[in-house]
Amino acid sequence: MPATTAPVRYADVEVGTELPERTFPVRRADLVRYAGASGDFNPIHWNERVAKSVGLPNVIAHGMLTMAEAGRLVTDWAGDPAAVVEYTVRFTAPVVVPDDDTGAEIAVSGVVSEKRDGNQVVVKLTARSGGVKVLARSSAVVRLA
Repeated sequence: MPATTAPVRYADVEVGTELPERTFPVRRADLVRYAGASGDFNPIHWNERVAKSVGLPNVIAHGMLTMAEAGRLVTDWAGDPAAVVEYTVRFTAPVVVPDDDTGAEIAVSGVVSEKRDGNQVVVKLTARSGGVKVLARSSAVVRLA
């Protein structure tokens, strides 16, 4: 059973509070599992020939998988997925996943940019893969204890 952590308290958070950066690995096998779970079997997520034929550099991760990993930084920090009351992102570049044992990584960081009434905070997120920003205008509104 995973260790539980105390929820983050609104009173303990200030504008500028940084969420600990996390790196999430993405390998081709993860794309297959995600395709099965989501029902998104678009071949650009598993077939290199098809991905390249439409102008992509290689197979790419599902956008929603990328978004989910970025959101995971927030839900893990808050201690409760239900604490997220709003979540928005804009996709700026794909996560390219090579066919090797390493795959790709999505590095996600966050910072509290605003405190609101009702114990809510706004967390601005940054997500990068291969040194490229893959999400922009990414933020979550989180209700804290």
